Amino acid sequence: MRFRAIVLVLFYVLLVVLITPFIAFCMLTGLRDPLIAVGQWAMRVSRRILGIGVEVSGLERIAPGTACIFMPNHLSFLDGPLVMMLIPGAARVILKRSVLRLPIVGLGMRHVGFVPVDRKGAAGGKRSIARAAALMRDRGYSFLIFPEGTRSRDGNLRAFRRGGFFLALESGAPIVPVTIRGTFELMPKGQWFARRGTVRVAFHEPVPVTGYTMETMAGLMDRVREAILEK
Repeated sequence: MRFRAIVLVLFYVLLVVLITPFIAFCMLTGLRDPLIAVGQWAMRVSRRILGIGVEVSGLERIAPGTACIFMPNHLSFLDGPLVMMLIPGAARVILKRSVLRLPIVGLGMRHVGFVPVDRKGAAGGKRSIARAAALMRDRGYSFLIFPEGTRSRDGNLRAFRRGGFFLALESGAPIVPVTIRGTFELMPKGQWFARRGTVRVAFHEPVPVTGYTMETMAGLMDRVREAILEK
């Protein structure tokens, strides 16, 4: 288990060294899709290094080229890379500002449309939501948001936060509930190394936000929660 983790770290160190000129080239030329493709390839390689199999269902429910907000349950550090790898096309993420300050990699994330957020105040969150909504409308980006906000400590679905639902209402984009099973057993919160095993990811029918308002947001949150728990 630790040997695979060491191999993975070495892979990413080598990748960052090799990709640095490519990131600079993409930033100078305005290219974004090639960087996203490299990131998804790296996630696929990482999964194989760690010995994690994936069974996915429901991708046929997602219309190609449609901007969506993907909302999975959050069990493990593995969830983000796995879902990002599976989402048709590509998705962006709203991240802590400190992550986007990482040398080289942070620059690439900003360039492709990842949005920084300052979690210390409500104003920072509102600015991030407005920025993400503008990217969804203007460039057709999809976003991946974990509605629980953090990983579960016991494998059960936690209470939802409203940030992703604010984004859905402001952008008008449908929400795609996603159910992840298996990552908690492979790498629960607090564990540094991932076990080998199989993960199951189910994409559910998109939930349109038409007709929902700030006042009825609770009903939208319940509907997404029920879809995730269905599996």
